[in-house]
Order: sequence, then structure tokens, then C-alpha cells
Amino acid sequence: MTQTMHDLSINIGSETIKPVSCARDLGFHFDDELSMKQHINTIARTCFYHLPRLRQSRRRAGREVTVRLVLALVMSRIDFCNALFAGLPTSTIAPLQRVQNAADRLVLQLGPRDHVSQGLRELHWLPIHTRVLYKLCVLMYDVHVGNSPSYIRDIVATCRSAAQRSGLRSSSTTDYVKPRLSTKFGERAFSFAGPHAWNQLPHQLRSIVNPAAFKKHLKTHFLNSVFN
Repeated sequence: MTQTMHDLSINIGSETIKPVSCARDLGFHFDDELSMKQHINTIARTCFYHLPRLRQSRRRAGREVTVRLVLALVMSRIDFCNALFAGLPTSTIAPLQRVQNAADRLVLQLGPRDHVSQGLRELHWLPIHTRVLYKLCVLMYDVHVGNSPSYIRDIVATCRSAAQRSGLRSSSTTDYVKPRLSTKFGERAFSFAGPHAWNQLPHQLRSIVNPAAFKKHLKTHFLNSVFN
């Protein structure tokens, strides 16, 4: 049978491999439009399953233990591969923000009408969008200091190396090249999202040599930018 434009099946020998609307790889759900909606909704459902059970033990466990349980059972799921959420619309990641808000209310025993911003600041929890930027910057830092694997390092290039290849005067900046794109969708790629997030950091922050110190100051930078 002749394949049509909508028939994306692949024949290998006597077997036919048919397309699916969603595929799971290393625990991440990739839908056929790369919208990440199915993965995000799956995470939200799982987290909202755990939160009521954690609420039942909140009084007996206390705040410190509850925070540890929330980080292990809820926030770890939100942060898993969250660099792939770069460039997503606010409406798409909204379910994850609702999860974090609910976790904040649980830990601090806030009412349903209480604002969560002060609570997030008290717990030193970055909002979901900023957690994505934090992960991108950490990945870029590893690239910058040479600690990342080559398959990530080869995706981006410093402005200095690009200037040298083109015969222009070498730049002393720590900026990375942002590729020119013809579509908005392309801004979600690490080759763009990583340099974009990194280039917006203060130069003194990018120059920190110690990885632990960089992460500490990076989080402080984002906390100040979000809550001040």
C-alpha cells in the first residue's frame, strides 16, 4: 500500500512500526507535538496523589520532616528533566505551579485563600519557571567549566570562539552564541535556551570557580530577582 502524507508507519522486514501519540523514555513522556502537556499532567496527578497523604501525617511528623518528604515525593518529580520545559507557555506549566503552591500550603499550614509567595520565599523554593532557568544555568555552568559531556558541550559555542572562527577580534566576554531562529518553537532547544539564560546572569556570578558556590549564589540571585 502506498504511504500517504499522514501514514508515518515504517516497514522493517516483515514488521510494521506504527506511530503513537506519546512515547515514554527514561520516565519522561514525549507527545507527538512535543508540547510536554501529557508529561506535566502526569506529574501533577502523581503529586496530588501524594499530597493528601502527607497532609494526614503533617501534625505528627512536624515541619522539618514534612519538608523532606515533600522534597522527596513531590519536588523531585517536578524537577526531573525540567530543562525540557524551557520556553513552554505559562498555561502549560501551570499544573506544576499549582502542585508547588499546594505543597507550600501543606508545609506551612496555610489556608486555601492565603497567598503563597511569602511562603515560597520562606522555604527558599523557586517558582516553577525560575526552577527551569536555574537548571539551564547549572547545565551551562558545567559546559563553561568543562564538566559537561561532549554531546552537550558541542551544542553551544562561546562568542569568543565564534569570533575567532570568523576572523573577527576575539571577545573577552563569557557570553554564548544564541543561534538565529526562524520559529518560536526553536527557542525551546538547549542551543538557544541555555545561552539565553546564561547570558542574562551577572558577570561576577559566571566567574565563580567552585560549583557548590555557584549554585548557592545562583539560587540567591534568582530568589532576589523573584521575590524582591
